[in-house]
Amino acid sequence: MNSLPDRLAQIVGPSNVIPTPEPASPYLNERRGLFHGRAAAVVRPGSTEEVAAVVRLARETGAPIVPQGGNTGLVGGGVPDEQGGAILLSLTRMNRIRAVDPEGNTLVLDAGATLAQARRAAEDVDRLFPLSLAPEETCTIGGNLASNAGGLAVLAYGSMRDFVLGLEVVLADGRIWNGLRTLRKDNTGYDLKHVFTGSEGTLGIITGAALKLFARPRAVATGLAGVATPETALALFRRARAEAGPMVTAAEIIPAFGMELAAMKLGRELPLPSAPAWYVLLEFSSVSPAALTDVMQRVLEDAIEEREASDFVVANSESSRKTLWAFREAMSDSQGLAGASIKHDVAVPVADVPAFIRQAHEAALACVPGCRPCPFGHLGDGNIHFNISQPEDMAPEAFIDRWEEMNAVVHGVVARFNGSIAAEHGVGRLKRDLLTSVKSEVELDLMRRLKSALDPEGLLNPGVILPPR
Repeated sequence: MNSLPDRLAQIVGPSNVIPTPEPASPYLNERRGLFHGRAAAVVRPGSTEEVAAVVRLARETGAPIVPQGGNTGLVGGGVPDEQGGAILLSLTRMNRIRAVDPEGNTLVLDAGATLAQARRAAEDVDRLFPLSLAPEETCTIGGNLASNAGGLAVLAYGSMRDFVLGLEVVLADGRIWNGLRTLRKDNTGYDLKHVFTGSEGTLGIITGAALKLFARPRAVATGLAGVATPETALALFRRARAEAGPMVTAAEIIPAFGMELAAMKLGRELPLPSAPAWYVLLEFSSVSPAALTDVMQRVLEDAIEEREASDFVVANSESSRKTLWAFREAMSDSQGLAGASIKHDVAVPVADVPAFIRQAHEAALACVPGCRPCPFGHLGDGNIHFNISQPEDMAPEAFIDRWEEMNAVVHGVVARFNGSIAAEHGVGRLKRDLLTSVKSEVELDLMRRLKSALDPEGLLNPGVILPPR
């Protein structure tokens, strides 16, 4: 009888079965190095029908399946465990743009298409696909949907769940659900697309998507202000919303420590001469050619008058706008310059962001004296990346050994504000066992029942999201 790789080769072609372990290494290791897996085979199907055939073979042989997009996830949701029996199914060959409808403001594409492809397809017809993530050239639409990605534009447009109109999904039994409708209104029963969005490949394998497009902004203004505290940062955001309303499309908070690391990473000077304790990056956008720079200037001048800000700069060109955003986009990678870091992707109500940052900062320092908290992120929607760099005099390994203890401390503060411990990166394997402390028994029971109904044999991405009983 042919081996599993041989039988897979009959479905996808020999060149699309990647030998393990060494040639398949990029598929089996998570980008931060936290998770390393083994697989019986790595396959790259080229069509939905091939995905379905692989799933049917997996079911026949009892092999688990781990779907993977661009492997840019941060919680281990797209990497197999170390048992070595899984089929890793990479969707990157499936990258077609199937249809673009500027009149209906819709885009239909394969799940393996990158976010950058989706954004360019929208721009080609003078439209906007608003999801904005740093790894847009490598992360895939299927992965974005599976993790319900958020990013920099949630404040104005929402997360990935808000963009999806329809899905094409291969089910655990190998059947194909074609739900690629582009309708804005469809009340014919359960809204199945939202069942699979955010499910991290545990309920079905997303192979295609119909997404919403939006009017492309005609005017954009970007400004960076220095503020004294998270409280004044929130006051500035409120002022911006009161003045510019829905034109406020981004509001990011960055601490001085993070900005200094980003400046080192970029090889640039700090963007404000006063070197404030905190920074707020604001962006206004309009679909009409409004004089947004004047609005931004007025908002920031009023903030200084009311002592909500110390100084500011407003981008006067697309180049200077990109320069300001470069500091924010360098935040995650630049933290490596400060040694090891323990990272958290949490959300609290927007009004509670300053109190959360203050309390989590105090709790982190009490847990590991000398550690260097670096909370940054989406002030406008309450999603804060509460990352903590090691003390300067502590060995990296010793600090990482405190990971679970620090998690408990920070997540305990999140719980006080009725927040979330997985705001936009998903649960994956990293946070799976934490769900028992933040989900009720009723919620966990409903999730397990859904998993059992759609994947009764438990072959789709086992060990992800749901904690063991």
